[in-house]
Amino acid sequence: MWKPCWRLPINLAHANTGGIRNVLRILQDRPSKSFKILTAKWSESQLHKRNIYTMGSINCKEYKTTGSTPKKEKTPVGAVGSYQSKCSNQSPSTTMSSQPSSSEAVEYTDPVAVECNVSDLKENEMRQVDFDEDTRVLLVKQNGNLKAVGAKCSHYGAPLNTGALGLGRVRCPWHGACFNLDTGDIEDFPGLDSIPCYRVEVGNEGQVLLRAKRSDLAQNKRLKNMVRRKPEDERVFIVVGGGPSGAVAAETIRQEGFTGRLILVCREEYLPYDRVKISKSMQLEIEQLRFRDEDFYKEHDIEVWQGVAADKLDTAQKELHCSNGYVVKYDKIYIATGCSAFRPPIPGVNLTNVRTVRELADTKAIVGLITPEARVVCLGSSFIALEAAAGLVSKVASVTVVGRENVPLKAAFGAEIGQRVLQLFEDNKVEMRMESGITEIVGDAEGKVSEVVLVDGTRLPCDLLILGTGSKLNTQFLAKSGVKINRNGSVDVTDFLESNVPDVYVGGDIANAHIHGLAHDRVNIGHYQLAQYHGRVAAINMCGGVKKLEAVPFFFTLIFGKGIRYAGHGSYKEVIIDGSLEDFKFVAYFVNEADTVTAVASCGRDPVVAQFAELTSQGKCLGRGQIADPATRQDWTKKLSEPVAQYR
Repeated sequence: MWKPCWRLPINLAHANTGGIRNVLRILQDRPSKSFKILTAKWSESQLHKRNIYTMGSINCKEYKTTGSTPKKEKTPVGAVGSYQSKCSNQSPSTTMSSQPSSSEAVEYTDPVAVECNVSDLKENEMRQVDFDEDTRVLLVKQNGNLKAVGAKCSHYGAPLNTGALGLGRVRCPWHGACFNLDTGDIEDFPGLDSIPCYRVEVGNEGQVLLRAKRSDLAQNKRLKNMVRRKPEDERVFIVVGGGPSGAVAAETIRQEGFTGRLILVCREEYLPYDRVKISKSMQLEIEQLRFRDEDFYKEHDIEVWQGVAADKLDTAQKELHCSNGYVVKYDKIYIATGCSAFRPPIPGVNLTNVRTVRELADTKAIVGLITPEARVVCLGSSFIALEAAAGLVSKVASVTVVGRENVPLKAAFGAEIGQRVLQLFEDNKVEMRMESGITEIVGDAEGKVSEVVLVDGTRLPCDLLILGTGSKLNTQFLAKSGVKINRNGSVDVTDFLESNVPDVYVGGDIANAHIHGLAHDRVNIGHYQLAQYHGRVAAINMCGGVKKLEAVPFFFTLIFGKGIRYAGHGSYKEVIIDGSLEDFKFVAYFVNEADTVTAVASCGRDPVVAQFAELTSQGKCLGRGQIADPATRQDWTKKLSEPVAQYR
């Protein structure tokens, strides 16, 4: 048996045929690593006659490691945008040669024995193992096969072994991103990158052996292959919107093999960035927020028009009129223009120091107004207003939240959780004025807000008023375009995200689309995760693929260090709480009139919400009877590994 006592893995199975050269090569590749030689108890004859069996991870495909500025690489032979498998699909009883090809020897490490035997893993079990001192790997046994992928989510690095195991994929416990176990590809979001995929081999004594791409050893995430523009390809695709949906769409279009001209139109002056962070931490700069740097877009021939808005869409002529004066003809277009912050018609709402929190420019303005003496008022008990209040209370003299409901977040989480959130804010010295509102914003001689008047006549001194009063959809430029716009500004789309006009695709916050779950009608949901998923689906379909919407809404918030997750959608008549609201360790089941669970929320109880999202994505339902008994309330999670029923 191999003894996994190493810092840098070195295979001595070929000690008589180049083992020293392997050592020198590895040292040259990773000179800064200290190492110990892998020891073995195999006999000399076993070393020469080693039989290795392939098991699982049969689609471990080609890719390049993600970096801020990826190096140029030639597109691999084969279907553009795909990964060509080098793993064979053989059963554990089939032998294969232990001698790697010359290209594989350079590209992949030698097999490394990890602290796991095939017999150690049960069916549908996940286990994290060490490949080396810096690299963790997730091993999964499913349908009798072993799969091996990176152990961390590419979004925020959550340990995937604590996530939700579905059928052929694993879902992040924190924010719900999904990764294919055969390829490591990201299939649901948030995030942008996929995770590494490892070749799995099994020794004749059951040892699990892994081979990694050398380029993956420095990263826990990777970028799928992307093609570049070809001069002879005269097609033009346009992506309108520099938010998370547009950013994913632009990358996916290149990953799907589109070699024509690709334009990404961004209304803001910045490259696409992570908007979720700005209400939680207003001190971040664009370099800490953006998804990719400028060199990335240049490398993959994606034209980014920054500070440019869409003024008019002419679908008859297939033309987009832009604020920079350009008119661009397109073959296909994806529109994901998102929302703008809504300013309610309150007298004084346009005074200086009345700010919204939607874009990076908003947070920069707010940071410039923050002083230790500042008195801040946040209007609204939404996620945006609450996150802003939580982030500022330690930096200013006072923070007051003015909300319409009797408790915050009541519409999303119900009265019980809302009451606990109310207590959390009060415990952290935020004054909560609930069942109230602002009737007037009073300014001083310089045009700055000085106080606000509440509905009961109370006057609060105010140096900065933050509006968390909702948003409006940015679809005004679609008027008279032929694209049908609903009364609320949303656009109805098919399950493939195409609008009523051919070749015009719509996604993100402005899309009125079907979701995976109990909702039969289209819904308009402004979730970060859903927006990114729309970008991927639209891009695949624009490039000639056939990808149907199958996403489950998943959102999250972090308030005073308490991470609350939520998955699902739909009305409810009852909320069943399992656990302790006081300790912020609970699961909340939202049950509708038909005694079906429409959504699940949790805090401190991962990965329950991810498990519910995965269950829903498989088309399975959770009924009230399955969660009624506290003793068996978690038994429903076993349904995740059950085959999906086939209906005729």
